[in-house]
Amino acid sequence: MSTSSSPLQSLRQRYLDHQSSPIAELESALLHSNTNISHNVYVTQNAAWSRGEAERLDRDNLATQPLWGIPVSLKDCFDLAGFTSSCGSAFYRDHKGIASEDSAVAARLRTAGAIITGKTHLHQLAYGITGQNADFGDCMQPNAPSQLTGGSSSGAAASIQEGSALAAIGTDTGGSIRVPAALCGLSGYRSSLSLNTPELWRGGAHLAPSFDTLGWLYRDLADGALLGHALFDLPFAPAPELAGLTVGIPSASFLHDCAPTILDTLNRWQSKLAQQHVALSRFDAAFWNDAMSIFAPIQASEAATLHRGNFTHFEAPIAERLFWGESITADELTSLRARLDIFRTATNALFEHFDYLLLPCSPIPALFASDDQSEARARILRYTTPISLCGLPVVTLPGGLQLVAPMNGDATLLALSATLANA
Repeated sequence: MSTSSSPLQSLRQRYLDHQSSPIAELESALLHSNTNISHNVYVTQNAAWSRGEAERLDRDNLATQPLWGIPVSLKDCFDLAGFTSSCGSAFYRDHKGIASEDSAVAARLRTAGAIITGKTHLHQLAYGITGQNADFGDCMQPNAPSQLTGGSSSGAAASIQEGSALAAIGTDTGGSIRVPAALCGLSGYRSSLSLNTPELWRGGAHLAPSFDTLGWLYRDLADGALLGHALFDLPFAPAPELAGLTVGIPSASFLHDCAPTILDTLNRWQSKLAQQHVALSRFDAAFWNDAMSIFAPIQASEAATLHRGNFTHFEAPIAERLFWGESITADELTSLRARLDIFRTATNALFEHFDYLLLPCSPIPALFASDDQSEARARILRYTTPISLCGLPVVTLPGGLQLVAPMNGDATLLALSATLANA
């Protein structure tokens, strides 16, 4: 799809041509809200408030506000003045009270002219990859009622799929943007860890600050650069020439548990890139199999610190992880962080040979609500946590592949992904 016909650019053009209005687009978004079988895309939504946001927009700002009139959903772990913030937990929804001011993320969205359509469902505490939630119900895909969205940015993905938002704020600690994007047939952008400053996270609920990143879910790769600019003030970088780029792909042994459909998708992308004269080669990813043993305990320890005293208010699997995290000693954490440094050095060294890395977001194409997901979590995280450990930026490509760039390569990655939309 060309940039001019991408959803965001198309809507902006309709606004310029006086063919639509923010209030008309919002009404359409509201009409499509919570249309999944579980009716829980949004944890909190206030149509009157959103209409007020649409009505306050000044048409004179259309040229300068990158998200002017764009319906955007906000993951319910970021404060929005006048609303509760559940972080996927009924306990926090009921005990934290109403936010008195916007989080930095919400403030940026409103400054950019976005119309916030509501606060979306998430896996409890953003601590899960499936989109299941005992308090608010499991988040099912609007277009596939038997399938979970994936998590933790579950409602974010569902809001794009159902058409109640054109872009959705998500977070990604261990795969929480990449996996829902992959399972729901969407694009996703996970930012470099370096862009995730304390100021940007003001008013947001962390899970594990060593790994937490912000980003977007959206429909068309061509819209990524505009979204990156709006949230992070990234420059609009020129896209690199495909011919001559080098892309590294994990060896077949790492991909041993991929479903055939996932391998078929990877092969199609390899063929597509090869036709554009991109140099593709395999690398030994055996050391990535250690990622989860480093990631999980550090994540659990940091999460336990943030939620100390409240563990019993959360669903059992999450409470168990938090109790485990609290038991990890300072000496163990020192050893884990030494291993993390070694892991990061080895992974970053891959970019001495490759411009980008390409691998699946998930080895499985769908999560069916009727199935036991206990083994799926570990299978999926084996593909996402190597990137999480290093804080690298990623765009989820159609078909559910991770295109990974070196740290701070966000702007060029987003420009490249737009090019790949037409490749």
